[in-house]
Amino acid sequence: VGPAIHLSPAARSLFDEPLAIAVKGLGPRQQVTLRTSLRDERDELFQACARYQAGDDGTLNLSRCPALPGGSFSGLEPMGLLWALQPQKPFRRLVKRNVQSPFLLQLEVFEGHADPPGRLLAEAQHERAFLRDGVRRVPVREGRIRATLFLPPGNGPFPGIIDLYGIGGGLPEYRACLLANYGFAVLALAYYSYEDLPKEMKEFHLEYFEEAVNYMLQHTQVKGPEIGLLGISKGGDLCVSMASFLKGITATALINASVANVGAVLRYKDITIPPLGSNIKRMKVNKSGIADISDLLNNPLEGPDRQSFIPLEKAECHFLFIVGQDDHNWKSEFFAIEGSKHLQAHGKQKPEIICYPGAGHYIEPPFFPMCAASMHLLVGKPVMWGGEPKAHCKAQVDAWQQIQAFFHKHLTGKPSGTSSKL
Repeated sequence: VGPAIHLSPAARSLFDEPLAIAVKGLGPRQQVTLRTSLRDERDELFQACARYQAGDDGTLNLSRCPALPGGSFSGLEPMGLLWALQPQKPFRRLVKRNVQSPFLLQLEVFEGHADPPGRLLAEAQHERAFLRDGVRRVPVREGRIRATLFLPPGNGPFPGIIDLYGIGGGLPEYRACLLANYGFAVLALAYYSYEDLPKEMKEFHLEYFEEAVNYMLQHTQVKGPEIGLLGISKGGDLCVSMASFLKGITATALINASVANVGAVLRYKDITIPPLGSNIKRMKVNKSGIADISDLLNNPLEGPDRQSFIPLEKAECHFLFIVGQDDHNWKSEFFAIEGSKHLQAHGKQKPEIICYPGAGHYIEPPFFPMCAASMHLLVGKPVMWGGEPKAHCKAQVDAWQQIQAFFHKHLTGKPSGTSSKL
């Protein structure tokens, strides 16, 4: 019959779910190269390959068989062919633009360990989906709000979360969508560079974000009386500001966030928080033209820059800081520790801080490949985000569980895993 690829689940899985990969019908101890390919919506190609040797029975099971040196990764890595995907053009990051269609993963098995690989022995396709069956995607255009609400299947109300992305602007939906698969009503909120919202990051008005909080609290499918916030990068310090000044927030999860206001003036009623100062002279550019901007920002504990420090002691919520200790975008660990000290100095509860060695800035949902460097809108050149691929991938898997457990605990009063089985 010849070799065949066996996948479990067979045809389709959620993007953040593990995929079991095996090849059957090979010769005893036969050497093969496995390759995965995936095209994003802009037709950018991402690929990974790994070298293997089948067992005595001609079966190759990636959950038991380590990859040999010479491919995109080595060692026992059942999901390596997904997390090691790399763009064929430099400085491209894998993102999902339309959550209603799956990514199509192509798997191929080639003879031998040569480069380029030998004869094609077997191939398969698999859909990596973002929307679980029954999850509703609702575009929101209420007042000034530009957002997308994801509602789980079944009868609500569901614990509510507002999800904010970083400096790239627009309306990324994929993290909110994946989170809704686990029983949360999640609002992916755009805040600039989208439709009729401001094109640039000049100043932000917290009233806009307050409108979104109120929208969620008034929604019949959202379980009140409070909601959670999830933010990465610039979205993180916006979440810190929301938690500090707005009512109705009980849990705030931050991924590599700053506790100082960054990038643009923030206004709320008669309060103005200036952006943290920076010095372009502290940027280091390597031989490949990639910038390291980790030292760019000033210290928010010194001099006039103290005015940028967000008064998070005003917040009436639980905080979770997810920290990549190899973040090269800014000093995430320093920010988390200073935020924690500040809260405790004001008699507030100590936040939860989870640090991941070897993880970079873009800690995404599980199995998104690590992006080592890509274009930065504000810097105008590629910057390094940090991270070591294997450690970064492990961090993404764990952080995703930690974030869900945190929201389950503080929004439903139940430990994780009880309400996620819908």
